[in-house]
Amino acid sequence: MKKAIFLDRDGTINVEVDYLHECEKMQFIPGSVEALSILKEKGYLLIVISNQSGVGRGFFSMEDVERVNAYMNELLRKKNAEIDAFYCCPHVEEDHCTCRKPATGLYRKAVQDFDIDMKESYMVGDKITDILAATELGCGYGLVLSGHEIEKGYLKQHEGHYFNNLLAFAKSV
Repeated sequence: MKKAIFLDRDGTINVEVDYLHECEKMQFIPGSVEALSILKEKGYLLIVISNQSGVGRGFFSMEDVERVNAYMNELLRKKNAEIDAFYCCPHVEEDHCTCRKPATGLYRKAVQDFDIDMKESYMVGDKITDILAATELGCGYGLVLSGHEIEKGYLKQHEGHYFNNLLAFAKSV
């Protein structure tokens, strides 16, 4: 079995842009490319699990999401930091699907696709919904402060599991 780092995309790897769907607006958070490279060197698969409700809202298409992901990976490949797989939920909350985080459908698919040992794996994201999925699946987790603002009560509750950014997390595992 393999170990993996499940990553949220927006606010964790790249700068949070509302409904990112254009390659020219994608910017890496400082240190995130180095972090991904470090995690690969440590033997982790890198798997992005991302809610992309802009598709369900009709703001852009799955092809737009895939184009941004491919562009991101093209840049990461040059730095030995390539993402091994992208799994995206195109739904809105009202769809009540099994793939929108904090639901675990996409994680379970990745576990099956890659034969992942969840006890040796981590989820890293910038929202509490990322953490809820990780705790349900029994993997470790990191909450990064590089994206959405997180209430102080949650930070206190998850003391020892939050990091300024992905690079700080990568250096800790």
